[in-house]
Amino acid sequence: MNKVLVVGMHDNGPAGIGADLVRRIGEAEFLVGGQRHLDFFPQSKAEKLALRTNLKEAVATVQDRMATKRVVVLASGDPLFFGIGKHLVSRLGADHLEIHPAPSTMQVAFARACEGWEDAALVSVHGKPLSNLDAPAQEAVKIGVFTDDKNTPAVIARHLIGLGCGDFKAVVCESLGGTDEKVTRYGSLEALSRAETGDLNVLILVRKEADAAAAPALDPQAVPVVGIPDGMFLYRQPKKGLITKVEVRVVSLARMSLRPGDTVWDIGAGSGSVSVEAARLVGSKGRVFAIEKNKEDYDLIAENLRRFGVLDRVTAVNAKAPEGIETFDAPDAVFMGGSGGEMTTILNIAKSRLKPGGRIVVNAITAESFAGATGWFKTSGLAWEMTMLNVSRSAPILDMTRFEALNPIFVVSGVS
Repeated sequence: MNKVLVVGMHDNGPAGIGADLVRRIGEAEFLVGGQRHLDFFPQSKAEKLALRTNLKEAVATVQDRMATKRVVVLASGDPLFFGIGKHLVSRLGADHLEIHPAPSTMQVAFARACEGWEDAALVSVHGKPLSNLDAPAQEAVKIGVFTDDKNTPAVIARHLIGLGCGDFKAVVCESLGGTDEKVTRYGSLEALSRAETGDLNVLILVRKEADAAAAPALDPQAVPVVGIPDGMFLYRQPKKGLITKVEVRVVSLARMSLRPGDTVWDIGAGSGSVSVEAARLVGSKGRVFAIEKNKEDYDLIAENLRRFGVLDRVTAVNAKAPEGIETFDAPDAVFMGGSGGEMTTILNIAKSRLKPGGRIVVNAITAESFAGATGWFKTSGLAWEMTMLNVSRSAPILDMTRFEALNPIFVVSGVS
């Protein structure tokens, strides 16, 4: 049985793959590839099969022809990177393939954009749902996207804006390697949402640094009553940023049992996601007091409060608790997202000032903080309970979907 030759190329065709591979493609008896790849070899006398949406059928035909014919498959860039290569390996076996990649189209796109890609999330929406972008858009500092003629850069931009993830600039790389190669930079997703681009392109998204002046106030009608998507908040990117993830935030707010007019403490407020949601829930007659020791995150709290229209009902302090909380009004509910090693002291103060029927909720990420929280609650005299949250979000893998786990969180809560 003959080995199938798989050759990756760009839009400069034979000029980019070397004379030996051009010769071997010319000797093929069965030639498979996208129509634009086949058009590079008009002189070929091989039987030809154009790849469109017929991938499974094409691979089955390759398997049938390889027994008696010299088969060559033409692909874009690296055939093993979001390409036909993995399908061929799974169906034919590695022993029956000889693969010669060109630099990945994604790699070339990042080079054209002059952006490093070691910290990028790489996603395909080529014949796949736009929801493949949702998780990376919440966390990644850079995203490389394989598009198609339906999920165009403009469509992607509008999708991300709708998610509240509009803090990206973009580079669209069209017809890479071809004579009509084009690289266009867009300073915002709003600009990209109006762009007209060719069908053959790769989209690179680069998150902008949080810029208070560039972050507009949000339309209250576009903001959920509870469970605001992480991407609507300004917070440091990528994962070093401090934000209570939406799934954990919803459970924690439920444990806080907030009512209109309540007073809330947010200890270790990060960039203020819990403060914002709490302020919206307690209403104009309620009050939220937030404290955050990290200056970078504290600076974002005010911007998030302004964007969500709750600046007038939240008092934020840049200090390491328990310093700074002595001026807070007596709370109906206390949320602790971080304690800076002062958990017991802070909880003792919170309990001493807690109103009758008040609630204390602690998010514990580490084993040590969980042990500290449960140890305190056991002797607190509060009626308390624990919830362990193991949250996984969907993420793409080839043409399928896998789940990517977030850090487990313990939510420990008590009522006076």
